[in-house]
Amino acid sequence: MIFSKRTLSALLLFSITWFNAAPVYSQKSMLEIPLYESGIPNEVPGPDEEKIERSVDQVKKTEVIRISNVRKPTLTVFLPPKGKANGTAVVICPGGGYARLASGHEGYDVAKKFNEQGITAFVLKYRLPDAKVTANPELAPLQDAQQAIMLVRKRAKEWQVNTEKVGILGFSAGGHLASTAGTHLSKTTVPNQANINLRPDFMMLIYPVISSEKEIAHLGSFENLLGKGATEAKLKEYSNDIQVTAQTPPTFLVHASDDKAVKSENSIRFYQALLRNNIPAELHIYQQGGHGFGLVNASTKDLWFERGINWLGTNGFLK
Repeated sequence: MIFSKRTLSALLLFSITWFNAAPVYSQKSMLEIPLYESGIPNEVPGPDEEKIERSVDQVKKTEVIRISNVRKPTLTVFLPPKGKANGTAVVICPGGGYARLASGHEGYDVAKKFNEQGITAFVLKYRLPDAKVTANPELAPLQDAQQAIMLVRKRAKEWQVNTEKVGILGFSAGGHLASTAGTHLSKTTVPNQANINLRPDFMMLIYPVISSEKEIAHLGSFENLLGKGATEAKLKEYSNDIQVTAQTPPTFLVHASDDKAVKSENSIRFYQALLRNNIPAELHIYQQGGHGFGLVNASTKDLWFERGINWLGTNGFLK
């Protein structure tokens, strides 16, 4: 078949466009499953208007993925290479201010990095606080986090997971969700007839939203979660530094001093609360880095992820 120069140019342009738009994450490298086996709690019937935006970070050469309007929560499973699994598992909660999910650099990228260490990783696509999809918007993210922990422990044998080494990691507002799962332990928000343990064994909080105190709060996250005009009592309920108890899991925290979106005092206050309750904790605050840097803080050669792996080992979560 003979093509004209114009046709060849069009085909070449199409190929380049397709290549640049093609997702970095192939279906072979991960398995996305429904979070709920039957019935999503408090679901409000309606059309599925989930939106996925993709772009390419030209500096890091990675795909940027932003997901919004989540109606059907899922768990994406990342298994370590055959024979390398060490039994440790982590549920990853991407950030996005409770308005969207940064599921690429704060989700899939991190999961693949954990796999290299023999850790089984699960990226949670959780429902955002939206009255269109749930009758109880403020509770929906926590329901999904608790369901994710339950599902990992329920299918632990299948995924070669030790049920006593299941942790949770969150970035930004996802860090708020992860810390909620680790502090609101008396609140069971999902059906749990088998009485599976919903407490994460450890937490890793990366530039997390923690406090609702106005001087340091990321007000957008709290407004999205609780609505505008939330009562002082409700704000305190979700100010997770106040909710730390002796039952709160060991915690690893990372922040940057120059984070203007979520002030580093959020991590500091949570760390101080952990110390007051004799909870094993480690805090790393970088001089620079801003907010939303994901796996790599470009302002330093230091890698927080490596520090996190060392911390897991120190606390007995790795063989």
